[in-house]
Amino acid sequence: MEAYARARQLIDSAHAADPTRAADGRAAELIYGERVEAWVARLIPDASPLLLLAARCQHLERWLTPRATFPEGKVGYLTWRRSLYVKQAERARELLLAAGVAASEAAEVATWISKTGLKTNPGTQALEDAAVLVFLENEISTFATQHADYPREKFVDILKKTWRKLSPAAQHAATSLTLPPAIAELVRAALA
Repeated sequence: MEAYARARQLIDSAHAADPTRAADGRAAELIYGERVEAWVARLIPDASPLLLLAARCQHLERWLTPRATFPEGKVGYLTWRRSLYVKQAERARELLLAAGVAASEAAEVATWISKTGLKTNPGTQALEDAAVLVFLENEISTFATQHADYPREKFVDILKKTWRKLSPAAQHAATSLTLPPAIAELVRAALA
C-alpha cells in the first residue's frame, strides 16, 4: 500500500504540471483525474486501490500532446486519440514502477488506460464508463459550444456512439444526471 501512496503522489505531481488551470487555480488535469476516480468509486464501491490509481491516470499528461499537432478531421482525431492511449498507458506504467508498484500491476494499469479490451476487460470498461460520465456531467456543454457548427444529427450520432461504449450500470448512472435542457434533449434523441 505504501507503493500505491507513492504512485498517487507521482501521478498527482504529473497532473499538477498541466498549464491549464481551473477557476480555483488547480491544474485542470488533476481535477479531471479526481472526477474519473470518483465515478469509478461510485460505479464500483469495492474498486481495488489499483483501479482507483488507474482512474486517476486517465488523461495523464494529455496536455503534452495537443489535438492541433495532428491533422484535422476524423482520421486525425482518431490517430491523436490512439496515440494518447499509448502514451498515457506507458507514462502511467513508468510512474507506478517508479513508486515501487509490482510490474504485473503496473502492466495491468497500462492495459486499462490503453483501452485494451473495452467491453471485455472490467478495468478498461470501468475507466471508459467513468470518463464518459465525467464528459456528460462536466464537459458536454463546453463541447457543444466549441462545436456549435455541428448539425444536430452529428451531436445525436456522437451521443449514440458514446452510449454504446457504456456498461449497463454506467448507462443507468448517465440517465440520472441533470443535464442542461438542450443537451438532455439531444441525449433523449440519441436513445430513441
